[in-house]
Amino acid sequence: MIIVMFGAPGVGKGTQAAILAERKGIQHLSTGEAFRSAISAGTELGKTAQSYVQSGGLVPDDIVTGIVEEAMSKPDYAHGVILDGFPRTLGQAQALDALLEKQGKSISHIVNITVDNEEIVKRMLMRGRQDDNEDIIRHRLNVYNEQTAPLLEYYAGSGKMLNINGDADIETVYSRIDDCISV
Repeated sequence: MIIVMFGAPGVGKGTQAAILAERKGIQHLSTGEAFRSAISAGTELGKTAQSYVQSGGLVPDDIVTGIVEEAMSKPDYAHGVILDGFPRTLGQAQALDALLEKQGKSISHIVNITVDNEEIVKRMLMRGRQDDNEDIIRHRLNVYNEQTAPLLEYYAGSGKMLNINGDADIETVYSRIDDCISV
C-alpha cells in the first residue's frame, strides 16, 4: 500500500503519517528524514542536495526524486510506504508515477488533510518554534498554495483522493483517515 499525505504546513500530516505507520505497520518516509539520511551517508545525491540546502536554494525535482527513490529501494519499503512531504511539485508527482509504474505499483490513497489558514497560523504560532513567526508561516502557506496545492488537481481524477477535515484533535483526525482506508 502506498499512501501520499498532503496538506499545508501545520495541518498535522507528519503526525498522522507517524500514527498510521505505527498502527498499520507501514513504513513512514518523510522527505526531510530521507534528505538528512542521504546527506549523512554521503551519497552522491545527498552531497548534491546538501550543496543546494547550504546555499538556501530549492533542491531540484530530479535530486529530490532520486533521494526518495534511493530510500524506497530499501527492503523496509517493499510492503508499502506512507510518503510525507513528497511529491511537492508536478514534476515530482510525474516522477513518482513513473517510479511506481516501473516497480509494478501505484498509489493506493492520497490523504489530503485540510485546515483553515487562520487555524494553521494559530497552531504553528502555539508550537513556539523559533522559525515559526507569522510572516514566515504565511509565506510557507503561500508557497504551498502556489507549488503544491495544484497537485490536488493532478490527482483529483484518480479516484484515490481522500479529503479529510483536520480541524479536530489528533485521534479524531486519525479516525477520519482510518475510516477511509483499508489495510
